[in-house]
Amino acid sequence: MSDSTGATTRLAHWYRSYEEQTESVTLGIWLFLVTEVMFFGGLFMAYTLYRSLNPEAFAAASHHLSIFLGTVNTAVLIGSSFTVVMAVWSAERGKQKSLVFWLGATIVLGLAFLGIKANEYAHKWHEGLVPGPDFVFHDTREGVHAAADPNRARMFFHLYFGMTGLHALHMIIGIGVFLTLMVNAIRGKYTRQWHDPIPVAGLYWHFVDLVWIFLFPLLYLIGRH
Repeated sequence: MSDSTGATTRLAHWYRSYEEQTESVTLGIWLFLVTEVMFFGGLFMAYTLYRSLNPEAFAAASHHLSIFLGTVNTAVLIGSSFTVVMAVWSAERGKQKSLVFWLGATIVLGLAFLGIKANEYAHKWHEGLVPGPDFVFHDTREGVHAAADPNRARMFFHLYFGMTGLHALHMIIGIGVFLTLMVNAIRGKYTRQWHDPIPVAGLYWHFVDLVWIFLFPLLYLIGRH
């Protein structure tokens, strides 16, 4: 199917207009994100509960996290949210080269985030802080005479790797989606009339960014003393 300019369109036959199709697709992604909110919300509640029961051990464990790297990763994700907005803006105006550029920039920033996170994981591995038979924990806080319970600190790292690992998995999925979108954009599959996959993927990416905005203070900042 082609529009008046001859450009290929993607209006499904069961929709009466592009507006109706876009509204339906947008509703679908929002419903999906609601399920994601419930999923991550349960993890946040579990973390909050266990931290309230083990404040000293969790505070001691969080001292082994790098606030600097966490801050850098936060800045990287905020930057990626900007590149996603620019990609949507480009798609809405039919700017193909700009769209490809901003999609590529989002992928690069996403990979940068994962690279920094992989470096953090490697550091925790070398420190023996990965929960398992070789787990070793030392309270590194200055001025603390009573060392935190290693078993309770282990609980922090179970949650840390579980929550950040699931977030990283969502990042990997998002990068795969944006890579597909970029290939399609290079092939000229999106037009000003039809580019629904771009803002839909953008909503998903913004959600993943928002999850990290909650993870960063919970794991790295709050209750650290």
